[in-house]
Amino acid sequence: MNKQMIFCDFDGTITNSDNIIAIMKKFAPKEWDDIKNNVLSQQISIKEGVGKMFSLLPTAQKEVISEYIVAHAEIRDGFKEFVAYTKEEGIPLYIVSGGIDFFVEPLLAGLIEETNIYCNRADFSGEKINILWPHACDAKCNNECGCCKPSIIRNLADSETYKIVIGDSITDLEAAKLADQVIARDFLIKKCEEHSIAFSPFKTFYDVMDILKKREVTA
Repeated sequence: MNKQMIFCDFDGTITNSDNIIAIMKKFAPKEWDDIKNNVLSQQISIKEGVGKMFSLLPTAQKEVISEYIVAHAEIRDGFKEFVAYTKEEGIPLYIVSGGIDFFVEPLLAGLIEETNIYCNRADFSGEKINILWPHACDAKCNNECGCCKPSIIRNLADSETYKIVIGDSITDLEAAKLADQVIARDFLIKKCEEHSIAFSPFKTFYDVMDILKKREVTA
């Protein structure tokens, strides 16, 4: 069996709901909703949309927003067991997230090493929250992803690697196109069907483990 790597989304995949959407619903003025719709319909890039949404929020709200998300975000059933499973099997697990460091890292603390977390960063030095993009698109991607999941995959995996992508939304579509196996829920299912990408649906990470174990049996 080829060397395996797992690339897993965070918002709406590891967590039960999308934390950026939760932040916007709670703290942002109503303009955020049009921006979100333009991202989902691919009228504007993910990078532009996320940047614009966070620029609606004053930096003075940093602590309140951070505390709200850490208190309200729920980790999807089976994730801790899934992390343990990947370690037992020796499968590298990378979190590739369009989310932001100030809530992604605290929610994954004690589960995933920070070196295996790829996400966007927030700058609170101005009046409004400014998003930084340390994982920009490489020369093979011009989608303005923000956190470019295909670029991260190309950087970490080689042609021999069996690449498993787990995700839930439009932000995972380009990664799914590179994957050998896609495990999907919610909007990513719709996008995979539109693009004729084979996938296995999941609701919990117990489902994900079952899907991966079935491959072990047949491989």
